[in-house]
Formats: sequence, C-alpha cells, structure tokens
Amino acid sequence: MILEHLAVGLFQCNCLILGCETTHDAIVVDPGDEADRILEILGHRGLKLKAILHTHAHLDHVGATHQLQSITGASVALHGEDLFLHSNLKMQAEFLGLPVPTPARIDHFLKDKEEVKVGDLQTQILHTPGHTPGSICFHFPGEREILLTGDTLFAGSIGRTDLWGGSYDDILNSVRQLMEFKDETEVFPGHGPVTTIAQERNSNPFVQELF
Repeated sequence: MILEHLAVGLFQCNCLILGCETTHDAIVVDPGDEADRILEILGHRGLKLKAILHTHAHLDHVGATHQLQSITGASVALHGEDLFLHSNLKMQAEFLGLPVPTPARIDHFLKDKEEVKVGDLQTQILHTPGHTPGSICFHFPGEREILLTGDTLFAGSIGRTDLWGGSYDDILNSVRQLMEFKDETEVFPGHGPVTTIAQERNSNPFVQELF
C-alpha cells in the first residue's frame, strides 16, 4: 500500500492518500482543503484518483472535494445520514466565517459493514455516529492494519458532540466498538497525531471511562 498523510487547511484536517502498488489507483479520504497539494502528491506518486471517501461531512473535511472530483472524475461517497450537512455547506461556512465551497456530486452513500475496493486496496466501512449522525471509520486490514477514525477518536481524546446532530452517548458507543481492534492497529484521526488502539486504550481518559 502507498500511503501519504497530510494536514490541510485552516483546521489542519488529516487527509489520507492511499494507493494500490499494482494498479496505481488511489483513494483520497477527507480532502478538506488544498486540492492543488493533493493533486501534486498524486502526480508525484503516479496515482490515478478513483474514489473520494469522507469520514463525515463537516466543511473542514470536504472543502476540496468538488475541485478534485472535477479534475479527476473520481467518485465521491459519504454516509447518507450526513447528507444534511453536505447540503448545508453554506450554513457551515457562515458559522465558521469561511468562504462557501462548491458542493461536490455525491455518487454513493456508504453503509455500515460495506466494503470498498479500489485496485488491490480494500476497506470496510464502520458506522460510528456521535460526532455527526453519519460519521464513519475506514478499516484497512492487512499486515499493516490501519484505522481512519475521522473525528470519532483522536490521540488522547474524542470528537466534540455539540455541533449539528452530535451525541455524546453515541460517540462513546462508537469508541467502545473501535476498542475491539488489535492493540497494534494504527489510528489515523481526523486531526492531530497518529496513534494506536493500545495507546488509546491505556491512556485516553474517555476510553478508560468505558471499561
């Protein structure tokens, strides 16, 4: 697997570029901003963007999606329960005092336990509501096991639940589900540093109150 990890935009959203080493087809997860920078990395790596996936539909995670889709023709997918957020990017932008991005075309609504394949890459969708109703995580199995948790689980913390459709009870249930993964599973959150399931199980105060 080819993996590039970059923080983009004002809110330093973690954008992940994952490429198949055989076909050089690629997935981009959460292109929140800086489309030109993402395209530059894709070009440098010789990758063809086939799918744009979102952990949720907050503005800082979807801001560059339309531009990437327009240039590459990649399909765009998110969970259906976050469509209301994607349909209200203007409201989100005004709330944050940011320019209003052009909405992308949503080609597919992801569902819990669904598997997405691009080249030899395969990821399973986990519906993990709480930060938003349609928050999801992406599990990439293999010798190097990777979990993209969006704003559900951070290093030492969890996502806020005081925005549109958030639920503290739901996010705790979602985090409890994530703790079922192996200790060595690498966790790439929506913001901040990479961590592991073991590290969060042992030191994250929100996780520790679950057990």
